[in-house]
Amino acid sequence: MVISGVQKLTLLDYPGRIACTVFTDGCNFRCPFCHNAPLVLPDREKQRSDTDAVLEFLKKRSGLYEGVAVTGGEPTLHADLPDFLRSVKALGYMIKLDTNGTRPDMLSGLIAEGLVDRIAMDIKNSPEEYAKAAGADVDISAIERSKELLLCGSVDYEFRTTVVRGIHTRESLVSAAKWIAGAKEYYLQQFKDSGDLILPDGLSAFDKKEMHELCEAVREYVPAAQVRGV
Repeated sequence: MVISGVQKLTLLDYPGRIACTVFTDGCNFRCPFCHNAPLVLPDREKQRSDTDAVLEFLKKRSGLYEGVAVTGGEPTLHADLPDFLRSVKALGYMIKLDTNGTRPDMLSGLIAEGLVDRIAMDIKNSPEEYAKAAGADVDISAIERSKELLLCGSVDYEFRTTVVRGIHTRESLVSAAKWIAGAKEYYLQQFKDSGDLILPDGLSAFDKKEMHELCEAVREYVPAAQVRGV
């Protein structure tokens, strides 16, 4: 598996856990607002971390960390992701996986084998406007299958949408919420310009008041919805 870096301590990426974050390389989306452009774009200079070295790092910190957050990029693109997660599990860690939901068969296998304890799945936009947020053609049926795996399954999960002016509207967010109606956790995340976005032109954040108004609108379908990052 291609690992592009490790954040040695996070209190945010795995809610409720002291954790580290492992970043995988590559993604099948090109979200204009992505703040991890170096991990996504193939022509960017990248860091590389040896998988064995990462596992050795985790072994030495067993008992200090409670969990490992695996993010990207899109981790499920890596065929050897299950092998890596098995090795992390063998060290006694809880695992949180971030995903865009485009590989439901991979997700299903990871869940069935007990290799993930929490999944954070992006809901990029309403089904009708998904490609606008993803920056690529989207097999919406794959997203649907992944979404249902979480809604109807037993693994801990959250859905999240990074809300961007110029891409999202009140109507598209309400439609997205209707699509995941009844979800136990849904976060509207305020867009932050990292200074290294994929397509930054015309993108900006909704302010705090607007974010809370949008959140109130989506609560018609997801009463548990919350704002994050403001």
